[in-house]
Amino acid sequence: MRAVGAVVGALAAVTVSMAPGAAAADEQSKQWYLGTMKAEQMWKASTGKGVKVAVIDTGVNPDTPSLKGQVLTGEVPKAVAYRATDDYAGHGTSMAELIAGTGAGGGLKGLAPGAKIVPYRVELEGLKGTEEKEKTPEAWEALRAAADTDAKIISMSFGGMTTDEDKAAIKYAASKGKLLIAAVGNNAGKGKSGYIDYPAAYPYVIGVAAADKSLTVSEFSSSGNYVDLAAPGEGFPGWCDATFRSYCDNRNGTSPAAALTSAAAALVWSAHPNWTVNQVVRSLIDTAGRKWAKNNPSKYAGYGLVRPRLVLENPNYNAGPADVDPLAKDNGGDLLAKSGSSPSPSPSASASATSQAKEKASTGGTSASGSSAESSSDSSNTLWIALGAVAAVAVIGGGGVAIARARRAR
Repeated sequence: MRAVGAVVGALAAVTVSMAPGAAAADEQSKQWYLGTMKAEQMWKASTGKGVKVAVIDTGVNPDTPSLKGQVLTGEVPKAVAYRATDDYAGHGTSMAELIAGTGAGGGLKGLAPGAKIVPYRVELEGLKGTEEKEKTPEAWEALRAAADTDAKIISMSFGGMTTDEDKAAIKYAASKGKLLIAAVGNNAGKGKSGYIDYPAAYPYVIGVAAADKSLTVSEFSSSGNYVDLAAPGEGFPGWCDATFRSYCDNRNGTSPAAALTSAAAALVWSAHPNWTVNQVVRSLIDTAGRKWAKNNPSKYAGYGLVRPRLVLENPNYNAGPADVDPLAKDNGGDLLAKSGSSPSPSPSASASATSQAKEKASTGGTSASGSSAESSSDSSNTLWIALGAVAAVAVIGGGGVAIARARRAR
């Protein structure tokens, strides 16, 4: 049985309407966060050049105007390369464009347009046919394969990874010094706002929540103990099917937020190529926009809103020790501190841990991914009362974001 199923569609699309006009229409004006995050200013310091981002998703179409020359199809390991450039849902291509699109032909402009994409096609939502399902690799297989390449960042805008093989693959990729970034899910407002999806709920994975154009945590964004950062996640275009005739407006979800966080990390790593994953993560945490103590992360936005500009514009920023995991306490250990070595992880998680994960997954919804985990005592009503009445302001670029400050015990 596949570890990941019926996962990805709702991650990206909460509200969708067809864009007026073809893909050649200028969609960049709708990418509101580029101005908010001062992208043009950041690109003077870094475009993400030299950084490869593995996108594990529904495949990536390398022939859209914005992705021509950006997708390294020849670098996908053969064992998991089955139809990697055939995107059967449009989701993976959207994530790739948000990360590294050039904006050519009026297409989406990536936040790290100098980065390169390595596509991994796995079975998520919408894959049809027995042959397709048999030949398409599972998410854990793609993750392990990506971990053995020189891609620095692995972007995962999906959920449902709850098996022993999944957990072992996460640990393996982390031990290889990869930066693992995943969407936390779109379960808020469905009676399960505290359900954070896997892989975002695993140790060594940066779980990303979504923010809207007003820089407020999105109503659909899952909350809980495994939210690490937040990023823009709604109100801009994306592909919504496999025809690639036109973008759809208002593509909303924690999927694009995870993709943009991957792009932010690419900008930082490109500017500081000798940094380890520990230092890149530390820089994103240190400079995230928040009004609460760094040692008291929010259940809704984690350590705050990503602001790579603050790293890029500060020549005196100290990223701290290369061999110390800044999230060791949250991760339950300092595996990332061993990023220079390649320890052999146990082949499977403990039976009790896996059983618990599957139980939680079965009770979750499928809006952010096929299965969810990590319950919270806060109901969705409590969440929104808190957001409305006890909001704190965090800043991205020159703007502010209303996010409730809340303790969380990892």
